[in-house]
Amino acid sequence: MDSQFSSCKEVVSEESEEESNGVNLMEFSDEILLHILSYVPCTDLVLNVRRTCRKLATLCLDKSLTHTVLLQKDYKVNKDKVKQLMRDIGKEIYQLNMAGCYWLPSSTIDHVTRCKNLVKLNLSGCHVTSLRLSKMLSTLQHLRSLAIDVNPGFDASQLSSECKATLSRVSELKQTLYTPSYGVVPCCTSLEKLLLYFEILDRSREGFMLSGQLMVGESNVPHYQNLRIFYARLAPGYVNQEVVRLYLAVLSDRTPENLHAFLISAPGSFAETGATKNLLDSMARNVRLDALQLPKAWINGSGLLQHLKFNNPFYFSFSRCTLSGGHLIQRVINGGKDLKSLTSLNLSGCVHCLAPDSLFRKAEDDIDSSILESLVVSCCNLRHLNLSAAHHHSSESIGNHLCQLLSRLKHLLSLALPVCSITDVAASAEKPPTTPNLVPQTFGRKVRIGIQTYPRNLGDQANQKIESSVFWALMGSLRFLETLEIIGSSFSSAMPRNEPAIRNSLPPCVRAQSVGDSEVAAISQLTYLQSLTLAQLPNILTGSGLVNIGLQCQHLRTLSLANLGMMGKVVYMSALMDMLKHCKCLRDLRLEQPYFCAGAQFFQALSHCSSLQRLCIVSRSGTLQSDAVMSFMANCLEVIMCHMFMGESLTVCKNLQQSIVRSFQAERPALNVVIFPLLHEDLTEVIRDVPMRHLDEITLFKSRVAEEPPNLWW
Repeated sequence: MDSQFSSCKEVVSEESEEESNGVNLMEFSDEILLHILSYVPCTDLVLNVRRTCRKLATLCLDKSLTHTVLLQKDYKVNKDKVKQLMRDIGKEIYQLNMAGCYWLPSSTIDHVTRCKNLVKLNLSGCHVTSLRLSKMLSTLQHLRSLAIDVNPGFDASQLSSECKATLSRVSELKQTLYTPSYGVVPCCTSLEKLLLYFEILDRSREGFMLSGQLMVGESNVPHYQNLRIFYARLAPGYVNQEVVRLYLAVLSDRTPENLHAFLISAPGSFAETGATKNLLDSMARNVRLDALQLPKAWINGSGLLQHLKFNNPFYFSFSRCTLSGGHLIQRVINGGKDLKSLTSLNLSGCVHCLAPDSLFRKAEDDIDSSILESLVVSCCNLRHLNLSAAHHHSSESIGNHLCQLLSRLKHLLSLALPVCSITDVAASAEKPPTTPNLVPQTFGRKVRIGIQTYPRNLGDQANQKIESSVFWALMGSLRFLETLEIIGSSFSSAMPRNEPAIRNSLPPCVRAQSVGDSEVAAISQLTYLQSLTLAQLPNILTGSGLVNIGLQCQHLRTLSLANLGMMGKVVYMSALMDMLKHCKCLRDLRLEQPYFCAGAQFFQALSHCSSLQRLCIVSRSGTLQSDAVMSFMANCLEVIMCHMFMGESLTVCKNLQQSIVRSFQAERPALNVVIFPLLHEDLTEVIRDVPMRHLDEITLFKSRVAEEPPNLWW
């Protein structure tokens, strides 16, 4: 945004030139100017733009622009800017979001005390000690919403009585735990919304096993009597499970009468206990829910869903559950009940959710289209739908293909599908899964190749197959889709969270073998597409469809590509480079592909992405050119994150990382660089130091559609 308004002073001063062109920004109405200024970071408005002329000086301090200050992705902000900002407009700020400002020193938090009227404050990802938190909260008597991290060394006994008085009035709390602790929850006696993120590691840096027991002196228990929303998201690890059980123990004693959203996201196995069973039984008797997510072990094989009562549900997640389509229709949708209130549904990894039962069904069998049709008819206002990580194979029945049924959901904003679900059944039956001149879809020896060629005439390419396909029709019907994920049902990233890198991957589904360039080209119809993920599309031959997307999807901000085409070489490199030349709005790019060569040509093409902020490359046996990386970093001034996990030696990686930090850290305070061998035994230790914002949003691969309820936090 700086560059967009850097010439503001010239625009104001050179009025004669403007008048000759018939355009004068200052002649616009205040309403239009305020709308334009709302897109400028608040730090620029207050510290730069308002100093250009009297009119802008007044407008930049308008309450509509200073009421809410968002610094969470203002990567150019530093301690001095925050200090000056708080001095100038601190009393006018009612909502302050500093989430993920990991680069700011902890002393920056001291300046928040100037914001006496704060109602909402988000400090997730910021360095805050117990004493600093106490001092700050003691002055914020109007605070009602708070988000903080609880790090090792946090001591609730250091919180002053004034601080605890403020916390007693807080009704919304988001707490990210990096150590076993209740944090400030026992002090928040008026809680209505509680969001808990458990990021506690099982082992310390020294290799010692950690315990899930709370710290000494934390005998106070949470107060849940007014709770309306309870959300807990667990990172992998048994310690996280132990600690969340302590939080749930209080709920099992007495379920809040006003509870209407109960959500627990837990990877892997999270066994049900007597206490949790009592909690669920109590919920079934006493509350009516609007949002529900439970660990798979709590739902599988139980009749829980039959007894839970729902009011006007807006979010359901049955991710990785063995819930059958029959149960989904009968117990959740209540036999086709009108569920127009439901806006977000996550059925990721729910392999039998579109089949009448799961007892005798194989995961690869065809779906029952009547179940999906009931779902579409009943939940006609769905905006977010996740059907990934499962084999959803359509039958040859005319008009009953999954893509044809989903095309009725005209309000969809985000969609996640398995690759095999978008196959045109008739076309895949006619086309063999592989062609004679291709190597098998497995890891192979590195192959030296020249520049790939692909059809340049996009119209001719589209006419080959795709305009008559069901997937082309689906993309044409979802014109307002903003997020799309097409992920192979057997795809797994080479970078799991707390484990060594995966060396081998499962082969793609047989039905997915025909999905390739033409299907990717169909995505270019999504004019408003902002985020795209493509993983394990085996029939990518040239990547020509990527060029279509680059040309047509001008709003694209996030792009994630993984394991496209054959695994022995990067067949789509030339098309990718052509695509990148058109992605002027692209901010985040993640590439995961074996044998990827991050060389001069690639980085030269990537330099056209003038808005790029974050880059992550994961490549088994991949190579990089250090000079090309340095040149790219020098040319792309907005880049603040560079993560590369390749096949280079540790020495090469360390030298390049140090060079980037030395050269650019001073100018880019938020710069985060991690360059490390993918298969190195210490990879997990390196990953734990990555800021959570980057780790969660781009570095680790996962499906993000309907991952959480919409607008869970601001």
